[in-house]
Amino acid sequence: MSQNEQTFSCAIPVESNNDTSKKPVEINADGSFNRQTNRFITPFGNQLGELPVEYGRYRLLWSAACPWAHRSVIVRKILGLENAISLGKVSPMRPRIERVDWEFSLDDNGVDPVLSVQYVSEVYKNADPNYTGRPTVPVMVDLETKQAVNNDYFKLTNYFETVWAPFHKENAPDLYPSGLREEIDALNDVIFHDVNNGVYKCGFAHSQEAYEQAYDQLFARLDELEERLSKHRFLFGDFITDSDVRLYTTLVRFDAAYYSAFRTNRNLIREFPNLWGYARDLFQTPGFGETTDFDAIKRHYHLSITIDPTKGEVNILPKGPDESVWFSEHNREELSNKREKFLIKG
Repeated sequence: MSQNEQTFSCAIPVESNNDTSKKPVEINADGSFNRQTNRFITPFGNQLGELPVEYGRYRLLWSAACPWAHRSVIVRKILGLENAISLGKVSPMRPRIERVDWEFSLDDNGVDPVLSVQYVSEVYKNADPNYTGRPTVPVMVDLETKQAVNNDYFKLTNYFETVWAPFHKENAPDLYPSGLREEIDALNDVIFHDVNNGVYKCGFAHSQEAYEQAYDQLFARLDELEERLSKHRFLFGDFITDSDVRLYTTLVRFDAAYYSAFRTNRNLIREFPNLWGYARDLFQTPGFGETTDFDAIKRHYHLSITIDPTKGEVNILPKGPDESVWFSEHNREELSNKREKFLIKG
């Protein structure tokens, strides 16, 4: 896993000086999108210099709109870490202030009830008063200091799956089996660059050439995954892994947001027979659908300032697509030798 893969983060590209008339700092000279790097990447573990794994010490901050944050919440739910790691939720709508931030406007009095902060940026500033990047989610916050300690979303689910194992629920699934980690890491890298971040490369491109290159790469990879899933129920066979979580969070946002907002409009996901059945299979699996908020997703990508911070006050929220189709029969179990609803690697 390369340094670049480990340190990307979720947010919109903007000028650090808030001058939206200039080219965003995350746009390359050729108009392609280049996501900012993460600031807090100290790993969780039991070695010197690592963040101690302690029950009740941390709070995970997330937005239901953000795919990078969503996957950490799915894994937290699947593994039964809800009591060990508390959860704070920000609004899917960006606050209209002089900087890019996330706001706790969903909570009473507009502040997180545990951290007593209004904006995510406050825990970043608590950790580094000179922090000048965008405050991103997911971020793990130390409740003892109210400081951001880890926003390395690329590896956060892996920490939950490994060093946080002492706090897993009984019979928790193994989403990151040791014998498959090299293969999972390799596929995660591909999914990240071509699919997870691929839709953003389309949406935030500042040149026709950069957009079309990202568009072609995205759909070439989706075509490959469509073929792969014609033979296997999940990406690695009959059980769900970390890779499935990562792919799901993009697929579930695709038709409702990326197809129109990011101009990824060659195909809807529901027009890929295998990807569509696979996405519904996961949606109907505990931990996936129950943490998916289509209203938050649509509000963030269509009404908030995700792409154009200068957009006017009059915005229209798309009425569709029909969410009930996510509960329709998928028949993906026919590709498996087992019939269990939630298949895991023991």
